[in-house]
Amino acid sequence: MNVSEKAQTKPQNSLWENIKVIIQALLLAMVIRTVLFQPFTIPSGSMMPTLLVGDYIFVNKFAYGYSKYSLPFSPNLFSGRIFEFSEPERGDVIVFRLPSHPDVDYIKRLIGLPGDKVQVTDGVLLINGKPVPKQGDGTFTSDYSLDPGTDVPVFRETLDTGVTYDTLDHSPVSRGDNTQEFTVPEGHYFFMGDNRDNSLDSRFDVGMVPAENLVGRASIIFFSLGNDTSFREVWKWPTNMRWDRLFKVVH
Repeated sequence: MNVSEKAQTKPQNSLWENIKVIIQALLLAMVIRTVLFQPFTIPSGSMMPTLLVGDYIFVNKFAYGYSKYSLPFSPNLFSGRIFEFSEPERGDVIVFRLPSHPDVDYIKRLIGLPGDKVQVTDGVLLINGKPVPKQGDGTFTSDYSLDPGTDVPVFRETLDTGVTYDTLDHSPVSRGDNTQEFTVPEGHYFFMGDNRDNSLDSRFDVGMVPAENLVGRASIIFFSLGNDTSFREVWKWPTNMRWDRLFKVVH
């Protein structure tokens, strides 16, 4: 091989090595996203004040094992769940696929387990006939223009599991403040948003969510932009970054 042939071969080898590195990186990212953690953006105010519009979170996809919805494009390779390392617990914040439109992701708080009876009476959540303790916890003001709220009353609920979290109550007479008693069937779960008067959840059209539809448990907020700031508007990051929410664990 002469000198000119060696000169041509070296760039070709270098290009192929770069391509292999890119392919390996893409495969690794796909494995992480499919099996371990998946990023999600909070698009609505239904989980305020726990999660805000503009929060970017990681969802733990191996927390409850895997279903077809754990995979890209949700191929119908198997039914139910496999590798169930743990069971969902009351109070977990979970991403799931909407039963009526399985291509749509929702995020809500798990309230009712299989066999539970859930009802809301005069704004008080009852689980199996027992009221969930609820006490005032100040007020909340939103920076989201499509779901404005100024000095909205905040109430802290504490479940029998010890999980405690804040909820919003815009009005004491909304249609979600008094509901029928729901019985959660086997293999299903009952979800509610923390923004109780502005959440489409199991009290309404969402209904009971099959176990197969669970995607994963919300884990941590890794990024957060306020004031309706788009991720692409980099020049607005310094003034609209919610610095106090970065790397905040979701409870």
